Amino acid sequence: MEHKVRIISPEELMPQLPRLLEETENVPLVISGNSMAPFLRHGRDVVYLSKVTRPLKKGDMILYRRLNGSYILHRVCRCGPHGYDLAGDAQLHVEAGIRPEQVLAVVNAVRRKGKLLEKGNFQWEFYERVWLALLPLRPMIFRIYGAMKGWRNKK
Repeated sequence: MEHKVRIISPEELMPQLPRLLEETENVPLVISGNSMAPFLRHGRDVVYLSKVTRPLKKGDMILYRRLNGSYILHRVCRCGPHGYDLAGDAQLHVEAGIRPEQVLAVVNAVRRKGKLLEKGNFQWEFYERVWLALLPLRPMIFRIYGAMKGWRNKK
């Protein structure tokens, strides 16, 4: 079975998203930006969005809308009475106080490097649990990675 694919801009997609989430379980969205690297890469990977039907929890990837109107895909770091605290996998700082009404969808699967990954997959679990727990150590991890990358390039 061949699927017809049409790529549209976020400005065109987002007004249609609530209707699409009602009509289908998995709304595909090609990753734009680098905030979810190293798990997801700009232009390469696809997330599959679904309607939020359960309470969000730490580690969930969600699509939300900032008060300035921009659409962001990040991971839940904390849930509390003030809302959600979120960070991208490539981020060093947590964005606090995202209100539930700002949340548009939750990611239920990803296509990473052409391979479909869902909850329970090793890579999914690593980024949801281990990488998220390493958030306080990311500045040091990124410095070490940058130094190693620079060292490799000098050879």
